Amino acid sequence: MTLPAVFIDKDGTLLEDVPYNADPAFMRFAPGAREALALLAAYPYPLFVISNQSGVALGKFEHSALFDVERRLRQMFAECGATLAGAYWCPHHPEGSVARYAIVCDCRKPAPGMLLRAAEEHRLELGNSWFIGDILDDVEAGNRAGCRTILLDNGHETEWRMSPQRTPGLRAAGLHEAAQLVVLHGLSRGAAVRRKEALR
Repeated sequence: MTLPAVFIDKDGTLLEDVPYNADPAFMRFAPGAREALALLAAYPYPLFVISNQSGVALGKFEHSALFDVERRLRQMFAECGATLAGAYWCPHHPEGSVARYAIVCDCRKPAPGMLLRAAEEHRLELGNSWFIGDILDDVEAGNRAGCRTILLDNGHETEWRMSPQRTPGLRAAGLHEAAQLVVLHGLSRGAAVRRKEALR
């Protein structure tokens, strides 16, 4: 059986946006994030972090630093009573200075590659999953993967290059409100039945 999930962008959505930060000491929840995780923890959605980490390609930090970032994220989720089911990183950037990561890839948002990989590895039902992010590249990645999408209207999107693929399903002021929308809109009837069967 497949299950729906909640995918959350990292910087500017889940955490305060500290550019190119890979130091766990500087990782802080964005406003409302702690309450959002506590709320979502009460529901059987696996929670995933989906994040572009072009700092690797740009030589800002080593790829191995992301292991410590994920470890700290797991601790932060646990402090809220939630479980981080997985974290997916795109270390690439086509204009990077580190040759092995300076490529055009299928995982850098707005491409949907990280979501598709998570779905394959964890048997997720993308059509009833949610992707929450603070810019339209997040929305596009979610829409292209077939997810339902929520854009945080927190001022981080500045270009507003709109298209059908970049149109969010819902909008929220912050992550806590987005989590409330996930709970409010829930699952389709068919997905709810499948989820109940899968949890037996």
